[in-house]
Parts: sequence; C-alpha cells; structure tokens
Amino acid sequence: MQRKNVWVAAVLAAAFAACSLIATAAEVQSQTSAHEPEAPWLTAEKALKGKINARGGEVFSKNCAVCHERGVAHAPSPYILKIMTASSIYNALTTGAMRVQSAALSDEDKKAVAEYLGGANMAGDPKLAPPYCTGAAAQIDLNRPPAFPGWGMTRTNTRYVDNKTAGIDANSVGKLRLKWALGFEGANRVRSQPALAGGAIFIGSQEGQVYALNRATGCVRWKYVATAEVRTGIVASSWQAGDSSAKPQVYFGDIIGNVYALDAATGAQLWKRKADPHPSTTLTGTPVLYQGTLYVPVSSLEEGAAGENYDCCTFRGSIIAYEAGSGKRLWQTYMVDKPIYRGMNAAGHKNFGPSGIALWNSPAIDEQRGVMYIATGDNYSTPATSNSDAVLAMDLKTGKIKWSHQVLENDAWNGSCVLPSPNACPPESGPDHDFGAAAILATASNGRQYVLAGAKSGIVYAFDPEDGKLIWQTKVGRGGILAGVHFGMATHGDAVYVPINDAADGRHYEEPAKPGMYVLDIHSGNFLWKAPIDDGVCKDRGVTCSPGIAAPVTVTDDLVLSGAGDGRLRIYAAGSGRILWEYDTAVPTPTVGGGIGRGGSIGGGFGPVIDSGTLIVPSGYGFAGRTPGNLLLVFGID
Repeated sequence: MQRKNVWVAAVLAAAFAACSLIATAAEVQSQTSAHEPEAPWLTAEKALKGKINARGGEVFSKNCAVCHERGVAHAPSPYILKIMTASSIYNALTTGAMRVQSAALSDEDKKAVAEYLGGANMAGDPKLAPPYCTGAAAQIDLNRPPAFPGWGMTRTNTRYVDNKTAGIDANSVGKLRLKWALGFEGANRVRSQPALAGGAIFIGSQEGQVYALNRATGCVRWKYVATAEVRTGIVASSWQAGDSSAKPQVYFGDIIGNVYALDAATGAQLWKRKADPHPSTTLTGTPVLYQGTLYVPVSSLEEGAAGENYDCCTFRGSIIAYEAGSGKRLWQTYMVDKPIYRGMNAAGHKNFGPSGIALWNSPAIDEQRGVMYIATGDNYSTPATSNSDAVLAMDLKTGKIKWSHQVLENDAWNGSCVLPSPNACPPESGPDHDFGAAAILATASNGRQYVLAGAKSGIVYAFDPEDGKLIWQTKVGRGGILAGVHFGMATHGDAVYVPINDAADGRHYEEPAKPGMYVLDIHSGNFLWKAPIDDGVCKDRGVTCSPGIAAPVTVTDDLVLSGAGDGRLRIYAAGSGRILWEYDTAVPTPTVGGGIGRGGSIGGGFGPVIDSGTLIVPSGYGFAGRTPGNLLLVFGID
C-alpha cells in the first residue's frame, strides 16, 4: 500500500529537535492514506474542531494574540499553547496565572478560547479520577525513603536496577499481572516518569496535576495543580528511613518553563521559579538533585514555532543550579552566546543568531570528578556553534564547562526548513541529528569508565570522562529527525542497551529503518545482540502506530524492559534479546476511579520503573503523530 508523505511535512512543521514533534489531530488525519479508514478518535476530534475553532479563534485574536503572537516575555506562543490541554488553559484563565488578564472575558469566552487552543472540549470522564485515600494509606511512610536518586535510576544515568531491588527476575517475570491502572482525565499522553518514595508514586500529568498515589492501591493522598503540563519526571529528596523529623520534597518542571518544589507529605507548594524569561522556554529533562542542589536543564519549543513569518531565533539553552531548599538560583550556564541581529529574511522578518542548543535530558553526575555530563541539542539559526550536538562536562559547583566534544558540526535547523517557503530556515538546514537522550557515566567490569551518548543520527559514542576524547562510535540505527536514539539508553556491566526509534520523517534514505533493541560491547562498540521490531502489530493499528522505541529503557541483572510506539511492553533476556514477557498496553483498561482509560503508544521521557516486585509503565503518547492514550499501568508478581 502506498502511504502519503504529506503527513511528514505536517509533523515536521511543528518539530522541535531532540525529543518529539507535534502533530495535531487534523494534521495526523492528513497523514492517512486514502485507502486507510479514519481512526474514530480522529473523526470525533475533527468534528469537534469544526465547532469550536470559529468562536475560540475570534476571542483569541481580539484579546490574546497581541502578546502571545508577538513574543512578549513570559507569554507562550500559540504553538506552545496548542500543546496544552483545554482544561489546563481554562484553569490558567480562571484561577491561574492569566486570571487578571482575562478578567474582562465571560466564562463562555474563556472556555471557547481554551477549547480552541486545546483542540478539544473540556468534558472529561469524572470516573477516571482516583479515589482519595483514608487512614494509614493517606500518610507518608517515613520508613521508605526514595527507591532511586532520580530519573536515571543511578546518579550516573545507567538506568540499572539490581535484581534484589527490582524484586523481579527472569524466573518470576512470567508471573507479572496488572494490579491497577490510573486513567488521567483529559490527557492524551503520559510522559512524566514517577518518583517512588514514602510508599507513594509521585507522578505528573498532561493536565498539570501532580499526584501522590498510594503504591498498593492507586488511591490519591494529595493532588497539586501546576500551571501547565508536567513534562519532566519527578525527583524526590532522600532521608534516613524512620526519621520522624524528615521533611522530604519533590521537584519537577512544566511545559512553560516553571520549576516547582512541593512538600512530599502534603503537596503544599514550597517554591516556584521561572527558569528562563524566553516565551518558548520549556522543561523536558528531569531535574537532578545532588547534595542540596537542584540542576535543571532548560529546553525550548522555539525550534517548532519558527515558521514562514517569524523573527528567528533568540532562545539560548542552559542549565541552572538552584539551592534545593529555598529555590535560590546559584548559577546559570548558557550553551550559546547572546543572539544578535543578522539582517532580514525573504519574508521581511528578522534573523538572529546564534541560538538554540536546548538541553532535553537529565545530566549524569560524576561524584569522583565533581562534574556532570550532559548531551546537547542543535542550533536553531546561523551561525552554528561548537557546543551544539555535543557532550559536555561541567563543574558541579560553578557550571563552568570543563570539556566539550562536538560530534556533528553545522547542525542548525528549525521547523521552517520543511515548509513550502522556508524563510526562517538557516543556510545549514540541518540535518537535526542532535542528542535527545541523556549521557551516561558507565563503569565496565575492568573498572574503566566511559561517557556514553546516543544521538538521533543512530550513532552511539563512547568518550573518555577525563578529557572527552572519543574512544569508539557505532552506527546502530538509520537515523533521522524522528529516528535514532530518542530518550534514553541503559547500561550494566559490559553491555550498552540501545533503543532505536527510526520513524519515518519524509526524507529518503538508502539505509532501511532499524526500529528495535540493540546491545553493544562497552569496550569496543561491537554488537552483542540485535532484536529488531517489525511492523506486524502496527499493520492493524493505522498510521499513528510505529514499531520504534522512543522511550528510555531500564535494565536489571537479567532483564531489559522497554515500551514501544506500537503500545507493546516487552521484557527481554539481557544476555540474548529473547522476549520473556510481552503485554499490549494499547487497549481500553478499567481504572481505579471506576472509568475506562485507553492505552496507546509508549514514548517520551518515561521509561519503565521497577522496584520491590512492582513494575510501572505509561501508555499513551499523543505526540509526533503517535497513538494517544492516558494510562499509568502498575504490574506486580501474581
């Protein structure tokens, strides 16, 4: 069957480099072949858009566009607003950050503009809301400090969990059963990796809600409503087991660039900071907490916002160090010099540069050397600079860059490059092969250490942590804008576990796509085993299904845990790649609230979390043209 490539342009027009690209429901529909049936959710959403666009668009144009379409500081562009849900926008207009500016609007107008921007109505299924806990289940358990120090499971981002901690191994994995599921009301993606602490699962939602869920039952201890979608994972501060005086906190970031600290016992807000005043600022990589300092990588959606009529570009990627207890900013290191005016483009809009180098991932902490390692994004405009598409070592106390190794020069790219009139596209025009996945500090069996990083080019690199010199590189995937390594590798012992996405992006490649799981020898970069994923599952699931792995993977002593774009959760034998257990998450599922949630693709920064016989995974990635869903799935040994 011939498939149209029109959908690729629609997706890429809303692209932002390292992580994922946006496709609205209407855009996804344009992707579908004339011979393919329209998915029911697309039909419903398209009909809804026809009803709400006119009224909401009029309200937005008259009352909101003067700030949001002109790059006014702290005013997110329409591109960012349209990634948010309708209810989160309505909350901002009624009780949140925009309540003063929208005071003159009627409630009807507020709902209209919220639904116009969110692309859907605000009516959700109230049965999806989890019940509140009572009694002991509602209390934090101070005998259970955090299971892991952060997103990477270890401070060095190995995403390794030993079998004793995991509580599940190759002999027991076949006994896994779904214990309970949570459906996030109003959501079409689940991408905030949870923290496990105090007997709770701390997780954020697309609606901007942060939950403290009882691990055993899924009831909610408390709920906090952030300003916008919680895009990062959650990180919890540690304490000594049984310390009754402990005051643990949880930290996270949202899609419009706010950093939060909450009381882990009550959900009370302790502090909130705007990471950067640029209107396209977003936070994607989970903050890292180390010795009382919170390190926050700052990314941006300006790369996707750049279009035919745009003054491109002015965002500067950075990492910020905050005093974790107070929120005091200790330092901020930018990845690129301040952009300057460089003339007009063919459409009469201004060019600025250099710009870009968003940080999409969580840094790895090297306690011995006192540095962090972080992989960087591409430039958005010319000139391309030396810290783009690079791996950096940065001093933990000062933020000073100790060394930088660039793997690809002249990678300047933005969403304008795929438009019919690419006025904001820099002359370098890509190829947009930067790093979305986190760098890893790995220690081999002989004690030698490597800094590992996988790029969207499909190439995996190993560097010397002392000076950043390249030790080896191996091309694993085909690579592309939506391809290669997207959100996270893992390592244990002498093996490097590499998930490959390799989704179609409209470009022609001589090399075939290679979606699947691959394992390399840490010393040489040679392949140990390969487990490609075919499109068998996707043949019956339409254009939003893709077999590639766009989410991080997690490893134990004998297991590799991975979720893919086809909605399948697969657990491989770590030594051979044989599939030991598989589960289809892309199905309607009863939830703890009494409603029915729906699964979809697995993608984004949420990788499998395994601890004490419990396995936690997301399902739903209504992003980049993938299948939407709203499920958190919690498995246990039956």
